[in-house]
Amino acid sequence: MTADDGLAGVPPLHLPRRTRLLLYGSFALLVGAVVADLASGPGTTLSPVLAVAPVLTGAITRTARVPLIAGAIAVLAVGLLETTNTDLPSEVHVTALITVLAATLASAANVVLVAARERQLYQVRTVAEAAQRALLRPPPERIGRLRVAVRYVAAAAEARIGGDVYAVVDTRFGVRILLGDVQGHGLPAVETAADVLGVFREAARTDPDLTRLAERLDAALTARAEDGRFATALLLDVAPDRGPVTIVNCGHPHPLLRRAGRVSDLEPPFPAPPLGLLGLTGGGYPAGRFEPRPGDLLLLHTDGVSEARDAEGRFYPLAERLPGLPAVNPADLLGALLADVDGWVGDAGLADDAAVLALRWDH
Repeated sequence: MTADDGLAGVPPLHLPRRTRLLLYGSFALLVGAVVADLASGPGTTLSPVLAVAPVLTGAITRTARVPLIAGAIAVLAVGLLETTNTDLPSEVHVTALITVLAATLASAANVVLVAARERQLYQVRTVAEAAQRALLRPPPERIGRLRVAVRYVAAAAEARIGGDVYAVVDTRFGVRILLGDVQGHGLPAVETAADVLGVFREAARTDPDLTRLAERLDAALTARAEDGRFATALLLDVAPDRGPVTIVNCGHPHPLLRRAGRVSDLEPPFPAPPLGLLGLTGGGYPAGRFEPRPGDLLLLHTDGVSEARDAEGRFYPLAERLPGLPAVNPADLLGALLADVDGWVGDAGLADDAAVLALRWDH
């Protein structure tokens, strides 16, 4: 069932099948009550139940005139029943009429209020989508022999952007890639994510050393002393023509390499802290390397995927599931992966935002 919303630019109202069935059942009961009233004789009436009519129609529309029309029809029905229930005092009929009119006006007012709030929400979502396109720019599907795909899923149903970040920048040093997860949620996390992305996009094109780039990101977060937020991150430098891939892991879940049907973790040489916390350790960010082969697929992900839980509280077994997913096209793999995660968590949904990025080296 689809109803007019009466709001320019706002999508029509779509009702789930279960909701439609409940509404159909309510309308059927209402019709049955009118028939029973007509059949019960002049000494009884069920006319007050007609006040339900504008309330039901208000639930399936975002236009105030619909419950007003339903209320007008209900008023006519009350008048019809009054002519058949002549043994009842006039106070009963007046009470039924007032009840229907009050329900009609209240339902119309509620539709107007809900429609106004939906318009505000739609405008906010539109702005959020524009902000997401500005911050999280979709990467090209192919860079040389490298195929790239990325997906972002917000845990909140109405959210469009959060603390998970990604960026793919083609530079003279190679393809620089960032996948990160900023601590926290809401606007403060988005502001921090914007800072991380801005520094990365500038430094990726000017700094030849990936560990130095990580230190610059750490310094940028450390400078935000007002909130003290940190971010886990993976930084990659993919050399052209299938040269070695450099990986700097800043406290982030390890990337997974799928090669010849087998999956392995690419662990860093030694643990390193998240961005913004390097000063607590006094160390640096180590760089790991691996040589890609034709057909290799590398999966980067945030903990929204690896820590997704099923109804029994079990974490999603990403490394076990990855070999069985299609890997010819990175976009197909990510689509199948997120569908599998969605099936794993069931009705509970994701507890955290999830970002996944896949790279595949063509033959």
